[in-house]
Amino acid sequence: MDALVSVLKRHPGSTVLVFALVFRLIHRLLQRLPVPTVVKQDDHTWKWRNLSVSMVHSLLTGTLAVTCVVLWPETLSNLHSYYTSLSYLLVCVSTGYFVQDAGDIILTGHARASWEFLIHHSLVISCFMYSLYTKLYVGGAVFALFVEVNSVTLHLRLLLKLANAQSSPMYQINKYLNIFTYITFRLSTQFYLTWYIVHNYTWLDNGSFFLASMMVMNIMILIYFYRLLRADFFPQSWRSVRPNGTHNNNSKRFLTD
Repeated sequence: MDALVSVLKRHPGSTVLVFALVFRLIHRLLQRLPVPTVVKQDDHTWKWRNLSVSMVHSLLTGTLAVTCVVLWPETLSNLHSYYTSLSYLLVCVSTGYFVQDAGDIILTGHARASWEFLIHHSLVISCFMYSLYTKLYVGGAVFALFVEVNSVTLHLRLLLKLANAQSSPMYQINKYLNIFTYITFRLSTQFYLTWYIVHNYTWLDNGSFFLASMMVMNIMILIYFYRLLRADFFPQSWRSVRPNGTHNNNSKRFLTD
């Protein structure tokens, strides 16, 4: 693996494009799988397939991110400089996914409805590409991918909603598991990254850029957490705030219920 990664390090841009094409191929392969009838009837096919690719990414990168930190715990204490060959490869793979997903949103005409995702993806791609080119903050990028553990339950929640399975036992179990992973893997990860940048701000390379990026993403995840709680645990109160409950069902929204 070291020999492979040494080649990837010399061509990070091309490597990211290759992995973007790999995820596009996964997207094509997933199109061969059947889509629930109710999803087709409600014209949610694009969203279903887009979320399916996102689920593959989350299962892969979330697992590998946790593995990297467990095997090499120094990653947590040295987010700035420490990384391994697997860590670098993981960031390449994940960046490729975000490039592919951003392209899918734009090219299929969902950019306006999914602007929150495009902002998020732009920030992630900028930070990850900086890491790949400079070999700095690779450990930070790997730790940031801990949020993908929570993304698994978030994507499952949305897939079940698209299938009109909100009353199923799986949805009810996932509802609580989703909150647990949101706190332990998303909020905790974001807050640790923010603390690390603030605590070491005086000597970190381009600390202002990373701090600003983290603050924007922190605001987004806190808003989404609030709306997630309202939608899943206080639905009556949520409907009283939004009596018509309308939004674009064809979009892949980040700050929707």
